[in-house]
Amino acid sequence: MKISKILAPLGGRTVRNGALALVAATALAASAQAQTKVRVTLDWVPQSTHGPTFIAQYQGYFKAEGLDVSITPGKGSADAVRKLVAGTHDIGWPDINALIEFNSKNPDQAIKTIMMLYEQPPFSICVLVKSGIKNPKQLVGRSLGAPVFDASYKLFPAFAAAIGIDPNSVKKKNMNPRLREPMLIRGDVDSISGHVFSSLLAIKAAGLKESDVDCFMYGDHGMEAYANGIAVSPKFAVAHPEAVKGFIRATYKAARDMVQRPQMAVDAVKKFQPLVQASVEADRLRIAMDCCILTPNVKKNGYGNVDMARLQRSINQAAAAYKLKNVPKAADMFDASFLPPQAERFIHK
Repeated sequence: MKISKILAPLGGRTVRNGALALVAATALAASAQAQTKVRVTLDWVPQSTHGPTFIAQYQGYFKAEGLDVSITPGKGSADAVRKLVAGTHDIGWPDINALIEFNSKNPDQAIKTIMMLYEQPPFSICVLVKSGIKNPKQLVGRSLGAPVFDASYKLFPAFAAAIGIDPNSVKKKNMNPRLREPMLIRGDVDSISGHVFSSLLAIKAAGLKESDVDCFMYGDHGMEAYANGIAVSPKFAVAHPEAVKGFIRATYKAARDMVQRPQMAVDAVKKFQPLVQASVEADRLRIAMDCCILTPNVKKNGYGNVDMARLQRSINQAAAAYKLKNVPKAADMFDASFLPPQAERFIHK
């Protein structure tokens, strides 16, 4: 029966309009209640490389999927993992290598990556061109500086094994992250490890040119590693599987925007954190897109999935570097069931 017929006996436009307003308000309230709250933790401070999350937030892609998303900056991948385990956050951006280490030691609390964001890792060893180091084997007898929690630093034993040198033949210097690039420039260390799109930018900010630096990418020297991806709390995944799928769909849509219109990622991160420098973030995204996101494999096979055989090899390499007694299986680390069909995973076209 139509609402107008129900209201007719009550007599008058005022009652009818008031009732219609009540119905509309009730519908809006129900819609608001239907929104699933999702607490997201980044792996680090907000950067343009987090574009898929920020674009999806500010373009309304999460909201269109029925999600009420809140975003928290991170303090490293280990911090992101702790938040997922503690239940303070539902979805995060951790490096899968941090998950490998955690899952090995805590199999009953294992966290899985459900979408790979960096098909190639940003892990690198950077040197100044004037050092004369032309290939990573020449690091023997030289010094390497980085904070001990840096992913590239922690995986250096695996990198050394891949290039055929003894990791102990390189002198290690632990340092504050803010001192890493300045110490390289001053000559206090011969090399540094870190994410290439962070180290290069810090060196350029100190007045050097990109051509003054050589960076040896782990993926170019026998390392099978993947890096950061979308990971989900098991409890949240079980309770809200459709919300997780919606989050991934929105992330794909935003990743496509980021690749095709990079300025959207820069604008979105600046909206979240006004203090970031737009020019620096544009440069960061350029480097990240080239090294790690829009790779030949992503162009050929789509974005977000992994090669399970390669993942297992990377797990084995990480386990050796971390001296893990329990080596996780690839199926314990990655769950592709939340991804859309392959035809919908291409983000460059």
